[in-house]
Amino acid sequence: MNILVVDDSKTIRMLVKRNLKQAGFADANILEAEDGAAGLAIARTEALDLILSDWNMPEMSGLEFLQNLRSEGFGTTFGFITSESTPSYKDQAMAAGAAFLLSKPFNAESFSDALGVATA
Repeated sequence: MNILVVDDSKTIRMLVKRNLKQAGFADANILEAEDGAAGLAIARTEALDLILSDWNMPEMSGLEFLQNLRSEGFGTTFGFITSESTPSYKDQAMAAGAAFLLSKPFNAESFSDALGVATA
């Protein structure tokens, strides 16, 4: 399984990777990008099974990243991991094609719950 983690914080990317492993994805190949533009470049060259993205990032936000992916025909399962968890953000995420929105702070159990729904 190839997973792309997109967040402008290296620390958050590290935490996401650790929680993914604890949630049962220890054998996954986890790629990283620091913003939506870098994530889009990776998505264009790698066969990805799952993308986990922050919402607020420089260069290209997570929402813009998702919208670009969908407009280019990518149907990869996409989830947000963000501090933006209001109903408005969730509605925007789902309307753009996200499978879930996971609020920060997160843990391995919340990852298992979100990914169980997203990959079922």
